[in-house]
Amino acid sequence: MTALAAQLQELSAVDGLSFPQPTDVHFARLVILPEATDLSGQPIPAHLVYMADVDGSEYNHLRQLAQHKADVLDSTFGRCQDYPQQRDDANRYRWLTTHRLPNDAAYVNTVGRGASQICDEARLRDEIEQFLDNHHNDLAKLAAADIHQAIWEHVLGCPDLAFAQRPAPPPPLSWRIREAVHMVVVPVVLILLIPVGIVTLPLWAILLRAHERRDVPETQRPDPSQVLALREQEDEAAHNPFAAIGVVKAGWLRRLTTIAVLRAISYAARHVFNHGSLAGVTTIHFARWIFMDDFRRVVFASNYDGSLESYMDDFIDKVAWGLNAAFSNGQGYPETRWLVLDGAHDEQAFKNYLRRHQLLVQVWHSAYPGLTAINIENNAAIRLGLSSQLDERAAAKWLALL
Repeated sequence: MTALAAQLQELSAVDGLSFPQPTDVHFARLVILPEATDLSGQPIPAHLVYMADVDGSEYNHLRQLAQHKADVLDSTFGRCQDYPQQRDDANRYRWLTTHRLPNDAAYVNTVGRGASQICDEARLRDEIEQFLDNHHNDLAKLAAADIHQAIWEHVLGCPDLAFAQRPAPPPPLSWRIREAVHMVVVPVVLILLIPVGIVTLPLWAILLRAHERRDVPETQRPDPSQVLALREQEDEAAHNPFAAIGVVKAGWLRRLTTIAVLRAISYAARHVFNHGSLAGVTTIHFARWIFMDDFRRVVFASNYDGSLESYMDDFIDKVAWGLNAAFSNGQGYPETRWLVLDGAHDEQAFKNYLRRHQLLVQVWHSAYPGLTAINIENNAAIRLGLSSQLDERAAAKWLALL
């Protein structure tokens, strides 16, 4: 494992996960999950995990990965058990799909906004700002609506910015229909299950509270050397990768509760928190929860803006109950009541827990390392307003985005 970690460090130094433009890959990472022991004393092996936030079909992405990142796959996953001896594209793709794990819950900052769109709109903003700098003296004499018109005419003369002449396309109609059906069907099913819930939910609450009374939270502080290693990989871009892993508390009740909570998160992320905010937290680009090792461990991974300290504070201040619901079924979590109370409200205990379970992200790639979620949203608004007819007031408001 030490040799693999050293190899990943070398790969990170040369941005070995980079993808050429235009791209459908927002973020990609390679992470080593350490070996562990579950609560019954059974060993859990170490894993090497590849994660990517991509547009379109994940199978298409895996096919492209097998073709264009063969050297990375062979040199890293080639150390794993049952990696194909005959190393061709077909066998690599087959191995990747066989070992693929689905997200149990996933959040996307703005559903339907692709990586290429984000990069294109950043180029558009850069070009407009360059135009404004180059013609500042002339433009300063004009009204806001006239400046907007001058910018529009300049963009029309840039062949590589032709995309800006029209609004960003919506997701495919077939996808939108499927999402609409899912949004309606799930609540209908839950309504039909209300009689069952009336009987089972009180029993579940009583059993859960009994389990919570027996929980033993971790009291150890994180290893200073581990914290230092984690901090050294942070704040190298406008956003950071985060990854953590924990062992699910023993028993069927905790497992089923975790599954139910992640199903609820998945639904809310798809249909409620799908444009710029996860329960009030606006700094997350992507996040995911994944069951590992036969439901014995859960991995959480995200890409967030700013420092980890501000990231944790944002969640604690705005949605501590959500942190408790999502993570309190992990062994050692700060003491909770009724699933959502207490827990993360003990700020230092929660931060210590998070740091103790945080993982080094050995290799990480971002398609737009200089952009925060707010930058991306502003750039999309610039594109939308560019091709619209704006009056003086609207034009002034649009120019304020630049």
